[in-house]
Amino acid sequence: MIPSKTRWSIGALDSKGEEQASALAAALGLSPLAARLLVLRGQNTPETAERFLGAGAEALHDPFLMLGMAAAAARIRQAVEQDEKVLVYGDYDADGVSSTSLMVLLFRELGLRHDYYIPHRTKEGYGMNVAAVDKAASEGYSLIVTVDNGISAVEPIAHARSLGISVVVTDHHEPPEVLPEADAIVNPKQPGCPYPFKGLAGAGVAFKLAQALLGRAPLEWSDIAALGTVADLMPLTDENRILVRSGLQCVRRSPRAGFRALAEVSGVSTAALAASDLGFQMGPRINAAGRLEHAAPAVRLLVSDNMDEAQQIAAELDELNIRRRSVVEQITKEAEAAWQERCRRAEAEGMPHPGVIVLAGAGWNPGVIGIVASKLLERHYRPAVLLGLDESTGLCKGSARSISGFDLYEALSTCKHLMEHFGGHAAAAGMTLKREHLDELERGLCVEAERQLTPDDYVPVSEIDLVCSPSEATLATIEQLARLEPFGSGNPVPKVLVQSSRLAELRTMGKSSAHLKLSLAEAGGQPLLDAVGFGLGGMAELLSGSSEADIVGELSVNEWNGRRRAQLMIRDLRVSEPRVYDWRGNRDPAAILLQLRDRLLQEQSSAVVIASERALPPQLHQESAAGSAGQGQAQACIQVCRPDQLPPGGFRSCEVVLLERPASWTELERCLQLSPDVAALHLLFRREPLREDWTERKKMGELYAWLKRLSPLEGSREAAARRLAAQSGCPPEAAAAALDAFAELDFIRYEADCWSMNAAPAKRDLSDSISYQRAVEERRLSDLLQGECEAIRSWLGQLARGAQTV
Repeated sequence: MIPSKTRWSIGALDSKGEEQASALAAALGLSPLAARLLVLRGQNTPETAERFLGAGAEALHDPFLMLGMAAAAARIRQAVEQDEKVLVYGDYDADGVSSTSLMVLLFRELGLRHDYYIPHRTKEGYGMNVAAVDKAASEGYSLIVTVDNGISAVEPIAHARSLGISVVVTDHHEPPEVLPEADAIVNPKQPGCPYPFKGLAGAGVAFKLAQALLGRAPLEWSDIAALGTVADLMPLTDENRILVRSGLQCVRRSPRAGFRALAEVSGVSTAALAASDLGFQMGPRINAAGRLEHAAPAVRLLVSDNMDEAQQIAAELDELNIRRRSVVEQITKEAEAAWQERCRRAEAEGMPHPGVIVLAGAGWNPGVIGIVASKLLERHYRPAVLLGLDESTGLCKGSARSISGFDLYEALSTCKHLMEHFGGHAAAAGMTLKREHLDELERGLCVEAERQLTPDDYVPVSEIDLVCSPSEATLATIEQLARLEPFGSGNPVPKVLVQSSRLAELRTMGKSSAHLKLSLAEAGGQPLLDAVGFGLGGMAELLSGSSEADIVGELSVNEWNGRRRAQLMIRDLRVSEPRVYDWRGNRDPAAILLQLRDRLLQEQSSAVVIASERALPPQLHQESAAGSAGQGQAQACIQVCRPDQLPPGGFRSCEVVLLERPASWTELERCLQLSPDVAALHLLFRREPLREDWTERKKMGELYAWLKRLSPLEGSREAAARRLAAQSGCPPEAAAAALDAFAELDFIRYEADCWSMNAAPAKRDLSDSISYQRAVEERRLSDLLQGECEAIRSWLGQLARGAQTV
């Protein structure tokens, strides 16, 4: 058995859903898998599915449905009419940079006198601040328009208005209990807002403001809106889906200078740009500016029409991104060490590990600790709060990331009295607090974790959309599923479960055999689907003991030398039945056992070697003796048991090694104790060729006929068996078993050292003889243990399933 690393949640349709999927497939010409996926994602009628698959600008909502939009548009038009000086107040992340860039393009279009201001992440922190407002007043600005921030800026906005500066807030973050008294607030999440879609990014809200002011949807700017939307992990549904699809088309058709330059340094093709390229290639480079220095160059890049300027800025951002990766790596090492020390401290106190990771470090760059928080979350799958400590002020500025089921914003709200300020949403947040409140913050968040989470919540979940066979995973199916692009947050790349797939081929590939390559087939069929697991090369040894597996992954197209093949990118896998490793006939069993020991140590698991002392290699005698003396973990992971000294409770969650062939069927079953927890069976005994089966009834009849001819047979059982074997051509042990069976059935009798036929035997069946039953079982044992490995694997699986039903 190989357990999955995640909990699998498999999407399933009820009978009504299946009917809807069938109707969609017929109406839209979709494959059954694509139709099921649409229904699972809420698109259960031909009308909603068509809108999901192909809606354009005509499907965008009326921007004036958003509370505050009319007032915001009116105030900006007033600024145009009165030739006011307007300041765009942005943010330093990719969404904030995109939002700022959109406002710059809009104000250029409107002919406004304008500039933009983005605070320095480290020196000023997130959002509006009073010093920046004072600077704006001194430079003659009469209107500030915030993008991707402002919903929590109660004091700075009050200060701005006291100086005679109007403020229009455009934001998408969760609103606090008290809203700022701005001239207008545009945020679909604010109380009382009837806007039908709440999932816009800051760039999406800025785009809607541009749509309201221009009287049309400026899709020529949708590339920038798409960048902010994807980089900020907004759900790719409803309007976001339209904006991102349109933005990708813009870049593919005619990329602006900034996107062309970003693509060059990122190594991606603008002609085939995907949403993932925005999120994993371009977004991080835009973010790098604000994380390490200042975000202003990133805005210049996105609004530039000059290719030379764009290439220069993109190269600078790429260098910053390389630096950023190095800084992240260093902080991650320090944070991991701090977390391990925190866990050791909890263990020493007899306490469980904290339910939330809360760590602070002096000198940790606040610009990258959100990335580090994400990395620790991925490693340990628990909410993570990482903070950089400024020792001169005693303030900690941090970022937090959460797991499914834990509402981070709600949890932080219960600790708001500990923080100078905080903001965010269920999955991510930022905060500032004094160093002396760190321990109390950890305690408060852990209390919330106990309230919100169960033990299962600390195991990552794989959300599986579809179950299919290798034959269903075709190029045509992949092309149909691709119609649901763009994929991202809220509309992830579909995960499929290829169930009970036969492992037709298994090998490693790449440097140091780091990656796994499988060929999947259906029972008795040819390989149909390649499966690749990057970084999973270490699974090859485990899988070599299995004939089939359940594999979860993402379907893709592998193009090589002009050929296109369907391919599954492995994300998780499991083997439900015990693994069987065939080492029969290996000339160096000690080496196999030592190799097994090394793997078990890495996995922190164990094995039991079933063998008599005479069968043990000398090295294992030493290992066993050292282990029994308690001299280290290395020896303790392998336990040696004689067949007649098996523990009454069986072996739980371990691997079993048969170093010699069991003497009987009963002994074999005792070795395995009918336990479903036996993870693997290693066959390390000698394999011998199978002889002719003399327990067959026809063969037993032949032996009976020979006894008639030879009767009476003089001598002991062994002597009579040798003579019967010599005459009939059967092995001596088969002849001895036949004598026992026939004597037990009273077909022959042993009297005065002589074997003779019973002249009038009663009619009895061979199966009435215990000796014959034992001989049949022994033959069954030989057939199994000397036969093909697949038969042993099948039998062991049946044994495990039978034990699970008891």
